[in-house]
Amino acid sequence: MRKVNLIFVMVLIFGLLQMQEAKAQLSGAQIMQKVYDQPSGKDLQGELTMTLENKQGEQRVRKLKQYILKEAQGEKKIMFFMSPADVKGTSFMNWSYTNGQDDDQWIYLPALKRTKRISSEGKGDYFMGSDFTYDDLGDRHPDEDNHKLLREENVNGKACYVVESTPKEEDYMYSKTITWVMKDNYIGLKREFYDEDGKLLKTLSINKYEKISGFWTILETEMKNVQKDHKTKMVFGNVLINQNIPATKFTERSMTLGQ
Repeated sequence: MRKVNLIFVMVLIFGLLQMQEAKAQLSGAQIMQKVYDQPSGKDLQGELTMTLENKQGEQRVRKLKQYILKEAQGEKKIMFFMSPADVKGTSFMNWSYTNGQDDDQWIYLPALKRTKRISSEGKGDYFMGSDFTYDDLGDRHPDEDNHKLLREENVNGKACYVVESTPKEEDYMYSKTITWVMKDNYIGLKREFYDEDGKLLKTLSINKYEKISGFWTILETEMKNVQKDHKTKMVFGNVLINQNIPATKFTERSMTLGQ
């Protein structure tokens, strides 16, 4: 009788432990919120090297300067093209908002000597011949998608959550994305983008990241368009954090002045 009771108690404890583990498991939405809430300092600046490579292996290299400012209502980002000559003076600015409203975006084209606002329809266009759309360069709020935790698996030796995100709006450019989020720091290590027909379109890989001034910082990414066999590599260097970048840096006037 004592043996039966002991087995019953063990089964009961095991069941309770399983219930607690299931209850403690994060949902897809909670995981993506943690990715979005990743601490990054009040401001950040550095130099970007953008390398475009076609299926023949031919490359085009562009140099940029990038500045990011965190504010209570969202994030402001501005990028200035420094070289080569055909894109020098071009600048791009993005304002994103923590309340989930659509990003505001602008591009300055020195040949036209005017700043153009990117429309909602234009956010699906590719940025300066790269494999990043204007929308990719923004900061999509987790509330804009429905999230589902698909599974957990290891990628390059890193334990990851695998989360599927589907847009709430019907006419969004991607039918879904799948993100591999590292458990130890909540950085998205890899993301797949699917087109409107549900076919794999692009893959984003995070190839290098490290802590700078106490904040996890992504230093090297690669976006590959698998349908066009074209890729864009972004390397972020000479990174400085919390340098008190003024808000006046993030204006349409600043876009015309360069860096």
